[in-house]
Amino acid sequence: MSEYKFLTGLTSGFTPVIDAGFSLEDYRHIDLSVQNEILSQAQLDAPEAFQKYLDNFLLAQGGQIPWGGYNEHRGLYRRSGLFSAATEEDLIRNIHIGLDVWAPVGTGVLAVLDGRIHSFKDNNNFGDYGPTIILEHEFEAGKFYTLYGHLQRESLKDLQAGEKVKQGERIAALGDASENGNYAPHLHFQIIHDLQGKEGDYPGVANRKELEFYLSNCPDPNLLLKMN
Repeated sequence: MSEYKFLTGLTSGFTPVIDAGFSLEDYRHIDLSVQNEILSQAQLDAPEAFQKYLDNFLLAQGGQIPWGGYNEHRGLYRRSGLFSAATEEDLIRNIHIGLDVWAPVGTGVLAVLDGRIHSFKDNNNFGDYGPTIILEHEFEAGKFYTLYGHLQRESLKDLQAGEKVKQGERIAALGDASENGNYAPHLHFQIIHDLQGKEGDYPGVANRKELEFYLSNCPDPNLLLKMN
């Protein structure tokens, strides 16, 4: 991952990707992996039950914003055929390659860097991103993209590809379960080196067989956000 060291120099410290009213002290890292024995599949299967789990986590840990999930093997995706239709274990998509920030519906989503709108789409399958925006960024070290998923549908209204955005600019808001793919409200944030010709969408969950490629193509978002 040494080729992505330049990313760390693009932000000077903690860089919010949601409403700047939250400070770094409000964030708490959360484990949503299959190793978390406290988290049951029943809690994962329903947005309301999962939100209650998040609320209880914050009551115990303090803070306001749970975050985490890069390169995390999760049971969350068992409920959707979009990820779990494969019959071979190595082909089941269950390893998260973005970073999630869990926050209330309507929370503003901020551009992490200067860039332009590359594409956008409502990926409205069960368990999918729902409304999604992809930004394109160009620097001396090269071009890459950032993906913002699980948004409100209203966030896609009047967008235009090529439109410029500034770092810290509000570009969207978080959607609820009826529009965000049937999840508790949160942002999926992902860095992508090569979009492979896709527009408004890119895999955010990988299978074990292809994991090495996806981790190489999608470096840790915390290189930019610096949450820890």
